Amino acid sequence: MRQFTAVVNPTAGAAGSAAALLAVARHLREAGAELVTEYSRSLAHARELAVAAGTAGRTVLAVGGDGMAGCVGGALSGTGATLGLVPAGRGNDFARALGLPRDPEALAAILLHTDPRPVDTIEVTSATHDRVVVLGSVYAGVDALANRHANRSRLLRGSASYYAGGLRAVTTWRAARYRVTVDGTEHTHTGYTVVAANSGTYGSGRLIAPDARLDDGLLDVVLIGHAPRLLFFALMNELRTGAHLHRPQVRVLRGREIRVEADRAIPYGTDGEVDATLPVTARILPGALNVLH
Repeated sequence: MRQFTAVVNPTAGAAGSAAALLAVARHLREAGAELVTEYSRSLAHARELAVAAGTAGRTVLAVGGDGMAGCVGGALSGTGATLGLVPAGRGNDFARALGLPRDPEALAAILLHTDPRPVDTIEVTSATHDRVVVLGSVYAGVDALANRHANRSRLLRGSASYYAGGLRAVTTWRAARYRVTVDGTEHTHTGYTVVAANSGTYGSGRLIAPDARLDDGLLDVVLIGHAPRLLFFALMNELRTGAHLHRPQVRVLRGREIRVEADRAIPYGTDGEVDATLPVTARILPGALNVLH
């Protein structure tokens, strides 16, 4: 029987995280599993708690949204430890990419009985930010700005916060000139954003990279070019199905290492966290993390 350590950040969605964990914990304990809960003081502290638990041979549960999943999963990347997710955040995009159920009993069954499977992670380096390893995507441009607005929203949750944040970001955006280097080949790009995707979805279920796979050793690089604002909103609406890929304003590249630069201080985000600016380099780490799904 597995021994679990749940890492929870009480300052981010405390009530939702606690409720989600309690619902799953009951089923884990009824099955005879041991569960210890650790409350982190910060994302840095969450990484420390995750590494300590993983080193002790325990299965580490990241309780929260994509930021928490990326933080804990990134800390465990390359260590051989096993990650489980208890989704309780605003977007839960990595959990969605893994196909995890929302039902607590069904999720507990996966955590208890499935074998861990390797997935890729992303190493992110930047002159303005410490090296980190994340799970889902790195995105630079209007979507990072929208994510920042969504994170600061106190009234709206889930998709509504992203739509409101997106509206605010797009109305003030002016096209940026990017230089995107994929496996040594340079591409110029003018427009709204560049996304290096390991997971197909971001921004609370938006299917930015429909062909991205968590275990193919590649990043799907989606570039959304300059377009009138009304057309851009139509394109954003198409992210629900992936139909945006048919637009001439959208290009997709694939590679193992991507560097993104721009003509001004463009913000970039990683797994829902937005606190840095370009340039940034993202490198895929194939099969670096064991995950229960």
